Amino acid sequence: MKPRIFVPIALTEEKLHFRLRRAYLDCIIAAGGLPVVVPVTLSLEDLRTLFEQVDGVLLTGGADVDPVHYGQVPHPATYGIDPDRDRTELALVRWAVTADKPLLGLCRGLQVLNVALGGTLIQDIPSQCPHALPHDGEALGQPRTALLHEVTVQPNSRLAALLKQQRLAVNSLHHQAIDQLAPTLVATAHADDGLIEAVEVPTCRFVLGVQWHPEELAPTRPDMHQLFAAFVEACRLGL
Repeated sequence: MKPRIFVPIALTEEKLHFRLRRAYLDCIIAAGGLPVVVPVTLSLEDLRTLFEQVDGVLLTGGADVDPVHYGQVPHPATYGIDPDRDRTELALVRWAVTADKPLLGLCRGLQVLNVALGGTLIQDIPSQCPHALPHDGEALGQPRTALLHEVTVQPNSRLAALLKQQRLAVNSLHHQAIDQLAPTLVATAHADDGLIEAVEVPTCRFVLGVQWHPEELAPTRPDMHQLFAAFVEACRLGL
């Protein structure tokens, strides 16, 4: 049996359609998983019922988390707040950590992971961290696969073990980042400007987030495919 991976799907801004980039699902399928796409508009009761039936959770990229969830007012650059998506994904993180169910968070997914567990975010890197490296390739007119900077991975981390390297080039498509790290998280990769690029919950079998978009790189990068393969394998072990 293939492990079932819960993938929340959010509404577009006009609230008439749901939207999810195909690359996320392709990567799960290529790694041997079965994606289960679920709308973020479900009630928490129905969401919990489905959560109990899947083997892992993938949190994808997207717009910003409402800063009310970490005790701040919105910065002028904060955009795309979706209460349904925030409610759904914050709940999924807390349930997954409590149940020790594998979870992989990508870009926004890493940020949701941090907020759900008690951390805060830098709401706009360009205005709040003027000496930071460029982190939003799309704002610079770059394709989603453009390698914008390198990250250094902690040698004793799960991420280093599955990537089998401690220095790698990544794509970067975000204007927010982790500020205060949640107490239960460990930072396991950083950009050269000091911003956190990966986190883990060391007490869980597999709860990991990365700030880049490996789903865009996996078709040509074995190390990025391995990130999904390791996640799906962790989900398989729970069957």
